[in-house]
Amino acid sequence: MPQTRSSPAEDPRADRSAPDRSADRPAAVAQAILAGFDRHFGLTRYIAQQAKSRYERGDWHGIRRLARDRIAFYDQRVHEAVERLESEFALGQRGQRMADDWLWPRVKRNYVALLADHRQPELAETFFNSVCCNILHRSYFHNGFIFVRPGVSTEYLDADRPSWRVYYPLTVGWRPALRQMIIDFGLACPFVDIERDLSLVQAAAREHFPPGFVYAADCQLQVLRTLFFRNKGAYLIGRFVNDGELLPFAVPILRDSQGRLYLDTVLFGSERIEALFNFARAYFMVDMDVPSAYVRFLKTLMPTKPESELYTMLGFHKQGKTLFYRDLLQHLKYSHDHFIVAPGIKGLVMLVFTLPSFPYVFKLIKDKRGKEISREFIQSQYQLVKFHDRAGRMADTWEYSGVPFPKDRVDPGLVAELKEFAPSQIEEEGDSIVIRHLYIERRMVPLNIYLEQADDADREHAIVEYGDAIKQMVAANMFPGDMLWKNFGMTRQGRVVFYDYDEVAYITDCNFRRIPPPRTPEDEMSAEPWYSVGPHDVFPEEFGTFLLGNPRVRELFMKHHADLLDAGYWQERQRRIREGVLDDVFPYPETLRFRNRLPAQPSAQAA
Repeated sequence: MPQTRSSPAEDPRADRSAPDRSADRPAAVAQAILAGFDRHFGLTRYIAQQAKSRYERGDWHGIRRLARDRIAFYDQRVHEAVERLESEFALGQRGQRMADDWLWPRVKRNYVALLADHRQPELAETFFNSVCCNILHRSYFHNGFIFVRPGVSTEYLDADRPSWRVYYPLTVGWRPALRQMIIDFGLACPFVDIERDLSLVQAAAREHFPPGFVYAADCQLQVLRTLFFRNKGAYLIGRFVNDGELLPFAVPILRDSQGRLYLDTVLFGSERIEALFNFARAYFMVDMDVPSAYVRFLKTLMPTKPESELYTMLGFHKQGKTLFYRDLLQHLKYSHDHFIVAPGIKGLVMLVFTLPSFPYVFKLIKDKRGKEISREFIQSQYQLVKFHDRAGRMADTWEYSGVPFPKDRVDPGLVAELKEFAPSQIEEEGDSIVIRHLYIERRMVPLNIYLEQADDADREHAIVEYGDAIKQMVAANMFPGDMLWKNFGMTRQGRVVFYDYDEVAYITDCNFRRIPPPRTPEDEMSAEPWYSVGPHDVFPEEFGTFLLGNPRVRELFMKHHADLLDAGYWQERQRRIREGVLDDVFPYPETLRFRNRLPAQPSAQAA
C-alpha cells in the first residue's frame, strides 16, 4: 500500500554518492519490466490455448494441472523481472535512496509511454507495481513511483478482431445463426447431434420469453469470441439484444465418453451467469488478446459484480487485488462507518473483522491461537485451497501484506482485539494501523446464525445445501476437517460455502473408519475411546454428535444426507478418486439440463 515518506535529505541513511542519471537508464528499466510482463501474458495465453486442446482430448486432469500452474505464473515472472533489474541495473541495493528518488518517477513516465498502444495496459501497470514493491520497501516509496490510479485508459480498447461476434437471426434465420455461432468456435470434435441441441436451445428460449414477445429491428446475438474453459466444461458466453435491452446467456458445451460434444443447457439471466462466475469457483482459462474488452462485456451481463472479481475469475487475480484496493479506498472516501469485529462465533485461529457497509471480511492469523498449529501451516492451508479446484464450495481469498487502515475508522473494540490476539501483526504509522498480513473474502452469513433465524423452508434448503457443499468438496478430493456449521456461510444467492481452512485435507490422505463395537459394558460407558485413533483417522459416525443436537436439524439432515455419517460413503469416494475418476459438479441445477427433456441422454460429463 502506498505510503508518503520523508525527503532523502532528512534521511541519515541516504546515500550521498552521485547516482547514475543516464537519460537512457529509466527507459531501459521500463523496457525490462514490460518485457517481463509480456512474457507473463504470453504464457498465460498459451495456457488458455492448451486448455482448449486438452478439452478436445478429454484430458481433464491435464486441465486441472494447467489451472493450478497458471496461478503460480505471476509471482514467478515478477521474481524473474526483479532478478533482472537487480543484476543488470543494480536496483534494490541498500543505500540507493537518492538514485531511486531520481529514477523511479522517470521509469514510470517511460513505462506509460510504452503502454500507449499496448493491448493489456491495466495488467502491465499492476505488474509494474508488483516489481517496484518487491524492490522498494513499503515505507520508502511514494505514490509517484507506482500506479495508484490507472495511467492508461482501457475504455475503448479492443483487438484488431473484435472481442465478440455478432449474429443477426432475423436476417439469416434463427437456426442458421445459432449453428454458425457454434461453428465459429472451431472445436475439433464431432457433436452427438447438433441439430437436436439447437432445437432444444430454441425450445428453451421460447419458454423463457413471454407469449407475444416481439423481435425488434436491432435483434442480434453477441457472443464473446473464445470459449471459457474450466474443469470438464467449455462455456459460450453471450447476450441477446432486442430493442436496446440485454439478456445474458451462457451455453455449457460438454464432452461424452466417446469424445463427442453436446450442448448441455442454456442459462438465461444475470443470476445464472453470476453462478458461473461465483467467487467459490476456480478461475476460467480464456484465450483473449484484450482482457479489458472481455471484462467490459461481462460487466454488461453482471452489472452488480465488481470488476475486481471479474478479472479474478478470468485468472488475473493480481489485477483483481489491485482493483479491490482501489474500490476499498473509494468506499472509505464516501462512507463513515467503522471496521468492527465480525459477528458470529470467534475463531480459534483467525481474527475476523468487517466494514458493515462493504461486503467483505478481513482475516488475520492470531498470535494467541486456540489450536497447536503454526502460522506457516495455516498459510500453507490457504495456499493449498488457492491452487485447488474449489468446486464452487470454497471461498476464494485475496492475500495482502502491509495494509494500512485509517485509525479513525477502526472501532476501539476491534483495536483491543488486535492488540490482545495479534500484536505481532499490527503497527501504528501516523494516522494508520498497518496490518502486516491478512486475507480478504466475500462476506457471508455464518450458517449457524442462518439456521437460528431460518423458517422451516429456509432451514431445509440450508441443510440440503450444506450436505451438497460437502459432497461437492469431496468430488474435488477435499475434506473440510472441521464440519461445524460456523465454518460455512450462506451467500446472497442461497448457496452454502466453506471458508475455514485450518483443518482441510485431501480425501485421499484421510483414513475413514467405522467405530468398532465396545468389547465390554465398561467400554461402552467410558468417556475415553476403547479403540486406537491414528493422526489421519476420521470416524464419520461422530459427525452427528456435534452437528445434530437440534432435533429439527437432525430430521432434515438424516432425510437428505444420512450417507455422510457412513464411513462406507467416504471410502467409496476415496476409491473413485484414487482410480482417477472426476465426479460431476455442475454450476447450475440438474433440472435445467437438456438431458431431462430427452428419452435418451448422452453420457454426462462434469461442467
